[in-house]
Amino acid sequence: MFYRDENNLVLTIFWNSLYTAFFLLPLGINLPTPFFIVSIVLGLINIFRSRKKLFSDDKALLLFPLYFIIMAFSLLYSDNISAGLELLQRSLSLLFFPIIFLFVKEDASTVKKLFEFLLYGLIVSFFINLSVACYNVLLIVKGNITSFETSLEGISLLLESLNQGWNYFMGAEFSGLVNPSYVSLYILLVLSYYLKNKLQSRTQLCITIILFVYLFLLASIAAYLILAMMSLLLIFNISDKNQKYTMIIVFMLGLIVFLQNPRVFDFYTNVTDTNHTLEIDNTTVEKSRLLTWDASMKLIKEAPIFGYGIGDTNDVLTEKYKELNYISNYQNKYNAHNQFLQTFLQTGITGFAVLANIFMLLAIRMNRSRNEVAVFVILFISLFFESMLVRFNGIVFFSIIIPLLLKKRSILSSRIIRNE
Repeated sequence: MFYRDENNLVLTIFWNSLYTAFFLLPLGINLPTPFFIVSIVLGLINIFRSRKKLFSDDKALLLFPLYFIIMAFSLLYSDNISAGLELLQRSLSLLFFPIIFLFVKEDASTVKKLFEFLLYGLIVSFFINLSVACYNVLLIVKGNITSFETSLEGISLLLESLNQGWNYFMGAEFSGLVNPSYVSLYILLVLSYYLKNKLQSRTQLCITIILFVYLFLLASIAAYLILAMMSLLLIFNISDKNQKYTMIIVFMLGLIVFLQNPRVFDFYTNVTDTNHTLEIDNTTVEKSRLLTWDASMKLIKEAPIFGYGIGDTNDVLTEKYKELNYISNYQNKYNAHNQFLQTFLQTGITGFAVLANIFMLLAIRMNRSRNEVAVFVILFISLFFESMLVRFNGIVFFSIIIPLLLKKRSILSSRIIRNE
């Protein structure tokens, strides 16, 4: 299960630390951090011990250190140095891991295990979250049973308590360990591996069902959109017409199930009502996100060249909310909720160009099959709906997965996604 190389203890511990960190990634922010640090230290030691030159075909990975340097440079015109240094510290993996992978030649099975350990962590986190949600519901029901009366009012009170308990099984309430957006990203990437081939065992089928249920309960609209696009890509990749028609029917049935999620109806209602309540106290997530993008675009127009620096971006954005009377956004101090806008605000056109270039290269190198396109869609849309490179969970995940996808030798997209 773990990586073994009797001739290189450093690489053995390096990969096993990464495996452990990926297992712990869905279980909390602090748990995987020590293992990522150990893997960075050992990866740097491997660079100095290795006599190999860096792989010239993989120089695209140097865009990540360049992105980090641009972020560091923006501190020169930031007033809030402490906030900028905190973000820079969280972003150290963007500097180190891509350089480490320039000197580490991994095979398909080695990279595959990263996804397997992430899968194990997702299964464990699902049952932990499920247990916590059930416990919270039992507390609510137990509190109401003590005062329960066999009357219409008593029955109504019990039903109301059950309805209240249902909230613990949806969205952020269900995912108390890690933000639902990040967990949804992990699930989608693991599903992209599991759905590439036929399910050949009951265990694989059970795992797939658990992942779909988990994704449904997390109630991420962006994840639902990505999943629909992934499913269509995989369906159109099927050559047998009868099988394709069957999968289209299954897709439509699954779409109906996911659309029954009450958060989907809330999303539609909240978004369609936004234009009529643009400058009042907006309390819904959907309105807040649209208002966040609006404020971000206005700020970008005011400082398109250098941005506002990684230290001041959130402060400037918060002040813009106040100026535009976006009260809920101002009170919650939301970031841009879009990594491309966040980067533009932080570092201006230069940082945005580097980030966009990374994804342009990724799109070019992953256009060989619909499976690879599905993986690209997952990563791209995730950054479009969330500022993934602000929190540690997003930063460290992208600083490992995307460099591995960009590598020409034994890259994840061509060896793992197609691997039988």
